[in-house]
Amino acid sequence: MNLRSALVFFVLLLRTISAMSQAPAQSRSDLEKEREAIQKEIEDVKRSLDETKKNKKETLGQLALLQRKLRLRESAIQNINSQINFIQNDMNQSWQEILKLRRELDTLRKQYEESVVYSYENRTNYDFLNFIFSATSFNDAFNRVAYLKSYRAYREEEAVNIKRTQSLLQGKIDGLRVKRQEKDEVLQKQSKEARALEEEKKEKDAVMARLQSQEKELKKEMAAKQKQDQKLNGAISAALRKARNDAIREASSKKTTDNASEATTNVSKAANPAPNGSTVTTEPKKTARDVTVFNTGADLALSDNFEKNRAHLPWPMDAGNISMHFGMQSYIGGRLKYNNQGITIEANPGTPVKAVFEGEVQSVFNVGDVNAVMIRHGKYFTTYSNLESVTVSKGEKIKTGQLIGKVSEIGQLEFVLSDEKDHKFDPEKWLRR
Repeated sequence: MNLRSALVFFVLLLRTISAMSQAPAQSRSDLEKEREAIQKEIEDVKRSLDETKKNKKETLGQLALLQRKLRLRESAIQNINSQINFIQNDMNQSWQEILKLRRELDTLRKQYEESVVYSYENRTNYDFLNFIFSATSFNDAFNRVAYLKSYRAYREEEAVNIKRTQSLLQGKIDGLRVKRQEKDEVLQKQSKEARALEEEKKEKDAVMARLQSQEKELKKEMAAKQKQDQKLNGAISAALRKARNDAIREASSKKTTDNASEATTNVSKAANPAPNGSTVTTEPKKTARDVTVFNTGADLALSDNFEKNRAHLPWPMDAGNISMHFGMQSYIGGRLKYNNQGITIEANPGTPVKAVFEGEVQSVFNVGDVNAVMIRHGKYFTTYSNLESVTVSKGEKIKTGQLIGKVSEIGQLEFVLSDEKDHKFDPEKWLRR
């Protein structure tokens, strides 16, 4: 290996090592941020659980929180496993680089040793002078002197390369030692999270056991909720029918008015012919657009904006926990099932409830002893039920985050998201995560 080749090799080696060390570091940084976010969410769930425990009675909301905490803990363990894999990959790459540097160092040392032996065997000034003066011409002698200088520089560069390679090798060895320490620390976190997961599973099983002992009471509560939800769904369907009928009636009235105005314009033009016998050109009659419910320009824009904010809508309350998710829910080993049309959020009575998006109050109605507010967002509707007080009225324009009422003594908000055809959507997929 000559001097030029050696320098090129080391430049490429340094670039490769730098690139390999930077790529995983970024991914590990992302994983660490994700782990911190998961831990923060776990702490939030813990605080919510502490609030529910004050009631000294197990509830489905408490069970839902425990299940959520278990899922978060499992995500945290999965995150740690990913970090361990990244660290192990780093260690494997570092070890391969160490082996490669050691082979390169052995080669450099051998070449340097050979050059030193050669120099020792030809160390007398006579040998150097004889080498120069045995030249056949002055140019040949000059080239031989230049060669000796280059050879001496090459030997010096070899020594520098050996030191540089030794430094790189030691750096990789030190880095490997640090990575081993990092792996040990992450393994300790993994062990801690696993112990916490086991404890939380026991806590969930204990709550499940106590809920099973309250199965009859829970069935009564679920039956009462079903009865209340049936009233709510009936009121929502009725409000949607009225909204559609009003939209159709308004569109039909507008169409009639537009046709009458156009007819008046045509009669006026016919009664007043153009002067000098010129011909009046009448614009061709425009074909009216098919009437569709909530299809005005403002409604289309509002519907579009609502859809664009999917997964980014604010929550209807600043504080609260989902006690029942959307769709079919199963409890106590499947013996208790319920198909929820929205999401049920537990919160302290009197907690402020806010609109998740701008729109217009479509309806304010009673559901048994509590109030409900329906807001229209183009062709989409959000309904907020179990309110003890309402601060808005029908037809009022609403802004995002505007207060519309407060949670009743029931301590639960029923939040339903639907469209003009009464199709129900999972609100959690639309709300901000």
